[in-house]
Amino acid sequence: MRVFGIDCGTEFTGYGVVGVDSEARMPRLVHVAAGTIRLSKKEKTPQRLAQVYAELTALMALHQPEVVAIEEVFFSANVKSALKLGQVRGVAMLAAASCGLPVAEYAPLSIKSSVVGYGLAAKEQVQFMVARLLELNHAFDSADAADALAIAICHIHTSQTQQLQGIGR
Repeated sequence: MRVFGIDCGTEFTGYGVVGVDSEARMPRLVHVAAGTIRLSKKEKTPQRLAQVYAELTALMALHQPEVVAIEEVFFSANVKSALKLGQVRGVAMLAAASCGLPVAEYAPLSIKSSVVGYGLAAKEQVQFMVARLLELNHAFDSADAADALAIAICHIHTSQTQQLQGIGR
């Protein structure tokens, strides 16, 4: 299994690709790629969304995932920010659909619980566990890239649990 995780943002959208090495004696997670799509504040919203779409579709074509995992919208006090984030999420889902890929969505608490074991974990704890689970010795490109990897790991853990329970996703 290869999962493309996306941490949507209006200035920085993180992506992370995680695979599973099932050939090993004990199946293990494998870091494939991670990075950040940096959007210029000088560009208007349509150009920024077009950039997200173009870069995500190119990355999906390059890494050939089986599924895309995205964080669900969290409720925000700032309606304008939530709407802008929703636009980026929509473009990310469109990119996945245009590549013929299914999309799975996960709540922030589920992602943290899956990776750290505690739904209210701090960002630093999530980054630490992502690095441990993927056996990485280097720093992440950004916190957004680490979050995208966490989203991909969450999907893998959830899929493995569902498979063991005989539940399809």
